[in-house]
Amino acid sequence: MRAGSGPRVGAQARTRTTGPYPHEGTAHVNPGAPAPDGSGPAYTGADPDPGPEPERDTGTGTPTAARFTGRVAVVTGGASGIGAATAARLAAEGAAVVVTDVAAERGEAVVAAIRADGGRAVLVPADVTDATAWDDVVAAAHSFGPVGVLSANAYACDIAPAHEMSLASWEHQLAVNLTGVFLGFKAVLADLRAHRGAVVLTSSVHAHTGIPGRPAYAASKGALLSLCGQLAVEYGPDVRVNAVLPGPVLTPAWDGIGEADRALTVEGTAAGRFGSPAEVAAAIAFLAADEASYITGTSLVVDGGWSVKKASA
Repeated sequence: MRAGSGPRVGAQARTRTTGPYPHEGTAHVNPGAPAPDGSGPAYTGADPDPGPEPERDTGTGTPTAARFTGRVAVVTGGASGIGAATAARLAAEGAAVVVTDVAAERGEAVVAAIRADGGRAVLVPADVTDATAWDDVVAAAHSFGPVGVLSANAYACDIAPAHEMSLASWEHQLAVNLTGVFLGFKAVLADLRAHRGAVVLTSSVHAHTGIPGRPAYAASKGALLSLCGQLAVEYGPDVRVNAVLPGPVLTPAWDGIGEADRALTVEGTAAGRFGSPAEVAAAIAFLAADEASYITGTSLVVDGGWSVKKASA
């Protein structure tokens, strides 16, 4: 779906951010200085005899079990970055995936790659801010079955301080980053309630940390955390809702950022490196899976320790 203004149904987030943290799917952003950020079967309770311990993820983001077999997942902002990695991860673990994005050509490439690997996926070029476009997304999902997972990654980010940001830019970013999630949740809610589904919202470390030039982006990402808690309370226990907060993740949002700025950002992490979209996708898959059946209304920071590392005498 269109992660914001710009292309109509047929293209997803276009504006790209030049800072570290807009990292979700395809983005809408204006150039600026770097910043850090660059969801089957219903759960039926604990098995009294869980059997052998499943193989564990090695830390590479590679799926190790088909946790989503029989489920349908909708992934917004799925044409690139974290959205694309999430679509691939869920499909590799058995889900039928509906990829939505305004970047149709890139979205088709993501779907083609999933199919080439033996997965099931379809692209619905659509705009997350268009309520009617969600009808197409749900119809496509129902060609596979009821929606059990919603992964919301579409975003927009325009770089400008508050006093220089136009009202149109402010409203556009909130429409993509926040209203689009509201519309998507409403569109798939009936399925989620009927099948004890899961929702994972992609917020950002910007929700907690001020970085110059991103007032609307930060405000909308902070609002997602409040919405996460509200939806978890309103629709639990039938629906679980959680959020991830990525930090410096190496996505196309970093294209054009110089080596000096990249090195400075890496130095600010405890991990000493950028994260990968696959690592965030692994966190999203965990929160959407039955292993996280007692986790709802909360958020998981995936930032390599960027949020906790501080330089001080």
